[in-house]
Amino acid sequence: MMPTQQESSVGEEAVQAIASVFARVGSAAEMRRFFDEILTAAETRDLALRWLLLRKLRAGMPQRRIADELGISLCKITRGSKLLKNRKSVTVRMLDDGHDSEDGEG
Repeated sequence: MMPTQQESSVGEEAVQAIASVFARVGSAAEMRRFFDEILTAAETRDLALRWLLLRKLRAGMPQRRIADELGISLCKITRGSKLLKNRKSVTVRMLDDGHDSEDGEG
């Protein structure tokens, strides 16, 4: 499949740059403000949905139940499930270290 113009114009350097910016944000409240400034409401909801499905998977909820509750495809959930099998994953560490609270302060 051919990359879209957007995919081809945003290289690894740009991805690394935004990752570095995210790493400098000092608090959950500041990160939320940053999201509001640079993301659309839909993009913020998509990001929150991805985190919510990962939390539910990590808690042991069956994939079909997650799909029903959140109204998302099993394909999206399967990607998260595969990610959680990697014990060295940053995502797994963040979930296990309590960085998954509702208020973002946990």
